[in-house]
Amino acid sequence: MNRLAVINVVGLCDRHIGPSMPFTQAMKNLGQRAFIRPAFPAVTCTAQSNYLTGKNASIHGIVANGWYNRDLAEVQFWKQPNQLVQAPKIWDTLRVSKPNFTCAKIFWWFNMYSSVDWSISPRPMYPADGRKIPDIYTYPASVRTKIAEDLGEFPFHGFWGPAAGRSTSKGTPDCASRWIAESAIWIEKKHSPTLSLVYLPHLDYNLQRVGPNDPSVSSDLRLIDNIIRDLVTTYKNRGVEPILISEYGITECNKAVHLNRIFREQGWLTVREELGLELLDAGASRVFAVADHQIAHIYLNDFKIKNEVQALLQSTEGVDTVMDIDSKTENGINHARAGDLIAVSEENAWFTYYYWMEDDLAPDFARTVDIHRKPGYDPLELFIDPKIKFPKSRIAARLLQKKFGLRMLMDVVPLDPTLVNGSHGCTPKDRADWPVLITGNNTPLNSNEIVNTDIHDVIINSME
Repeated sequence: MNRLAVINVVGLCDRHIGPSMPFTQAMKNLGQRAFIRPAFPAVTCTAQSNYLTGKNASIHGIVANGWYNRDLAEVQFWKQPNQLVQAPKIWDTLRVSKPNFTCAKIFWWFNMYSSVDWSISPRPMYPADGRKIPDIYTYPASVRTKIAEDLGEFPFHGFWGPAAGRSTSKGTPDCASRWIAESAIWIEKKHSPTLSLVYLPHLDYNLQRVGPNDPSVSSDLRLIDNIIRDLVTTYKNRGVEPILISEYGITECNKAVHLNRIFREQGWLTVREELGLELLDAGASRVFAVADHQIAHIYLNDFKIKNEVQALLQSTEGVDTVMDIDSKTENGINHARAGDLIAVSEENAWFTYYYWMEDDLAPDFARTVDIHRKPGYDPLELFIDPKIKFPKSRIAARLLQKKFGLRMLMDVVPLDPTLVNGSHGCTPKDRADWPVLITGNNTPLNSNEIVNTDIHDVIINSME
């Protein structure tokens, strides 16, 4: 049985593999490259679940990075328990025929309470006083302490938020992906897993900030190429075959679509006022949208207006298609967690979660990095509000409040969606914007285009 490392380079697509990525380009030229027909939606949690189960969202239930929990009347994003994936995973399948098989899962999603042998996940601590303290969750639990002793604490500031992908006093632009790669090597040297799954998010940040065509992206490509080089070289020296994959490609966008504001204008969406600010009241709304990049799940509490809602969506600028039950089935996303309708944006557009009509009434969490409280994905968390004249002073003041045990909000996130220049989720028209698979010549590939769910079998076949 061959040992294998699957390195997930988020956001990598064929148009990036050139002079700024000499090592990756050499891998492509010496081996095989295939375009991956993207998962639907082409977002992290769905794509990874498709790869690791060989099934689509209709079966495994991961319909996006988050969805509406109808029983609790709550929108829930970025949950981590592995039990949410309702299909057998690749490591469970391989253990049946290969009793000595072991697996390490490094920062791939749905990592908590998984049946892998070793895992590392981002997992901040949330004390009762409102603080958020960077941390990781590991299995076995002892890895958490030991790896911090050897590698230092995980640089959570570089994993998500305004500092991610940027040079700061706390670290380099690639510090999070570099730490993740080093943690994968740490696991490899101590335990030699049969299969290592490694997640490298570095490209995700600036491709969304500035867009894929901005010249500054070449710097990010060089940084991730160096990490790939070091990781692949280590694996090859230890007899491990590396495979590079990505989850999606990020396309240029210049248009934000506010579906919840449109529903509110129709009188269909309900908000609740708390302390002078507005919160989405999903359970009381006749219809609302759960936005996730370029797709939005549309949930109806009043089915009498379904046709009206669908017609309104189809006439909304920036919306490309609206899926009903037939098209949901056709696209492999007809699951109980999915919206009653699904809106897909045009390639140059994306959906906000915004439901307030005046920024002064936006909830307090809107201007912070708060991925679990927001009822939708928010790429503005990658920015510092340009309206803040002295952002470093604002941040320093907030950190001082925190140091003295005072309640505070790190309220530096803007509410201007025009700042976002890249997004993903739909299927780009140009294959150069699709995710890619790069592998050696020993992996059997029948075509230069592969369906996303077939990655599961590619991994298994590469280990034979």
